[in-house]
Amino acid sequence: IGGILFATFFFINVERSAYIMSWILMIIFGILAIICVVGTFQGIKQKNILSIGFHFAGAAILGWFVIMTVLNSGYPPVHH
Repeated sequence: IGGILFATFFFINVERSAYIMSWILMIIFGILAIICVVGTFQGIKQKNILSIGFHFAGAAILGWFVIMTVLNSGYPPVHH
């Protein structure tokens, strides 16, 4: 019975579920981007070029995703 109720709730609220999941994903990616920025500075402090490169790339990609999601959909994201 619980599975039927969950499936019914999920299919009725598909748009709301997508809204919530994109909001959560944007927050997770934002936190990861901040962690990558911290890792970049730690790599600079330790003079580790590989660490600097990977952390900077991660921060750039995840940060760009978060910024463009906010600009495109607003915060919190709105799906059309």
